[in-house]
Amino acid sequence: MSLTVLSCSKFQRIMKSSDMEAKYTAAVEYYNDDDYYRALQLFEELISVYRGSAKAESIYYYYAYCYYGTGDLYTAAYHFNNYAITFSKNDKAEECSYMSAYCYYLMSPKSSLDQTNSKEAINRLQSFVNRYPKSDRIEKCNALIDDLRDKLEMKTFENAKNFYKRTAYKAALVSFENLIKEYPGSKYVEECYIYIIRSSYDYASYSIDARKEERFNETLANCLRYRENYAEGKFINECNNLERLAKEQLKKISDDGKIQGNG
Repeated sequence: MSLTVLSCSKFQRIMKSSDMEAKYTAAVEYYNDDDYYRALQLFEELISVYRGSAKAESIYYYYAYCYYGTGDLYTAAYHFNNYAITFSKNDKAEECSYMSAYCYYLMSPKSSLDQTNSKEAINRLQSFVNRYPKSDRIEKCNALIDDLRDKLEMKTFENAKNFYKRTAYKAALVSFENLIKEYPGSKYVEECYIYIIRSSYDYASYSIDARKEERFNETLANCLRYRENYAEGKFINECNNLERLAKEQLKKISDDGKIQGNG
């Protein structure tokens, strides 16, 4: 008889047994052997049997980690959080609160995808920091939060650039301005400023004649803002060139206005 058959036979005998202590011992052994699927089945039964008892905390702790071990991170996050709330006085409550947040961190996708899980991870990690300010996990939490915020910044920046590429210049202007307000220390801020200049110049260029003067003046204001913040920035030459072009457009508008006035 193969080891697999013997193993299955042993598991079936344990599942049919009415000896709950033996089931608990076997569940822990399966867990320690990384056999989370079998351990999960046993712990699931034990939860209802030992509900309200001293052993319930230990069983539920293993139960949450079984889901984590199987890769079902959504369910694991739920049970870790529930453990931290239900057994808040237990010495493992802090760990489970952290693990609930960490599961969402692991579910955070690459920056090009929807970042709902990233935002939830940040909220949970920040909540952990607030709840356990003296925890040994604070430094790790802050590093994870920084990593997630970098991803959100990149997502926001890429979205704004996509507006610009699609010639949705007004939407691009709003998006780049929002990024600067939301992430003032972002590594993308300088590039946002030059995109704002590009967007405002192009927006003015494609505007109706009645709005061009106002919008080219906005381009000049954006050029001045860039220069004030990045006098020797890497985009200073482009800034100066777009400023020159905007001034030429304004002069043309002024000249055209004089001709019409004389006419």
